[in-house]
Amino acid sequence: MSENQYLVDELTLTDSWRMFRIMAEFVEGFEVMPEVYPAVTIFGSARAKPKSDDYQKTVQVARLLVEHGFNVISGGGPGIMEAANKGAAEAGGKSVGLHIHLPKEQAANPFANVRLDFKYFFIRKVMFVKYAVAYIIMPGGFGTMDELFEALTLIQTKRIRSFPVILMDSGFWKGLMGWFKDTLLTHGTISEQDLELLHMVDSPEEAVDIVRQMVVV
Repeated sequence: MSENQYLVDELTLTDSWRMFRIMAEFVEGFEVMPEVYPAVTIFGSARAKPKSDDYQKTVQVARLLVEHGFNVISGGGPGIMEAANKGAAEAGGKSVGLHIHLPKEQAANPFANVRLDFKYFFIRKVMFVKYAVAYIIMPGGFGTMDELFEALTLIQTKRIRSFPVILMDSGFWKGLMGWFKDTLLTHGTISEQDLELLHMVDSPEEAVDIVRQMVVV
């Protein structure tokens, strides 16, 4: 057997066993997540500090969601994720943390009263989108943008049911929204209807009002 063939065989064997871990993560998620319906997923920066305006607004929006009958899902880590779980837990709701194992920024926060642990990003992403009735997107970085664009793509292509995607903080998001309108729309790569998938707000009350108006549970 050549060295290359040996390496291919080893990789194939490893991938075969990896399937059991993948299936286990899916099964656990599918068993637990239906119990948190209806839930709103909140995304945002893991680097937000507790005294920041973004953190405080997230705590408030999570509290309001619970007070109006919704549970809250976050990535289970620090920053905005922690704020989302804190607000939901303090309001007496189900505060879901979908924790991913990463070398940086992703220690689990103590406020999630429903917690799932994931090794694989793609399984975690399924849980975020499958069990959410709305997304609220706080200011964030690459991970936040990834979740935002994935949701828009899935809704646009009708691979999932349409739900409200709410951008909190117009000062942060107006540049991106302007680029959508001035560049993507002008070039014909998106439509006016695609832009209607997004709602930009500045207060927790506005965000929760949109969820209440658009979501039927």
